[in-house]
Amino acid sequence: KEILKKEEFEFNSHNVSLKENFRKLSMIEAIKEHAEIDFSQINSLEQALELAQKHNLRLEKFQKSIGHIILAFFEEFVEKKLIQPTFIYDYPIEVSPLAKSKAENEDIADRFELYIGGLEFANGYSELNDPIEQKKRFEEQTKQKELGNEEIASFDKEFLEALECGMPPAGGLGIGIDRLIMLFTEQNSIKEVIAFPQLKMKKENN
Repeated sequence: KEILKKEEFEFNSHNVSLKENFRKLSMIEAIKEHAEIDFSQINSLEQALELAQKHNLRLEKFQKSIGHIILAFFEEFVEKKLIQPTFIYDYPIEVSPLAKSKAENEDIADRFELYIGGLEFANGYSELNDPIEQKKRFEEQTKQKELGNEEIASFDKEFLEALECGMPPAGGLGIGIDRLIMLFTEQNSIKEVIAFPQLKMKKENN
């Protein structure tokens, strides 16, 4: 505010205001508000799969858990509608392999993300520091990778060995600096805010 002398920005074809406190919604609350689907009433995988079929939501082979289906609904029907700054919390543990689960509900990760202009700006969570639980998570991730999840990293043995040596309670926050600069400079293309954007080679006419 002191540097830019403004609190409203044109970003991603929307007017974004930073004047008010950022909203906070659990992922299930956000889906209910923006897609009118209440996952708090879904108690089985069969119900979740039926819901996905009803809404013509295509699922990959590895997306066969309630948590994965909740995230799929969020990404398909909610994410692009989060125009004003909004913190989304209570992510399913299945899609948060490095985060601690909440003490009151082991199916929910102690994690949040910040959305502005329909895009993710930050991802933060309490770090999982239990090597036994982390190994189980990595093993589950390996199964997902075999089913076609290309975003899964390889089983990290060195990381597990480091955890076994001991890790104090910790948390982290990753911020999309490029997107933050895009917002403040009102740019819609990341190529406009990085020094050396990757460009395709120009084809020469033969």
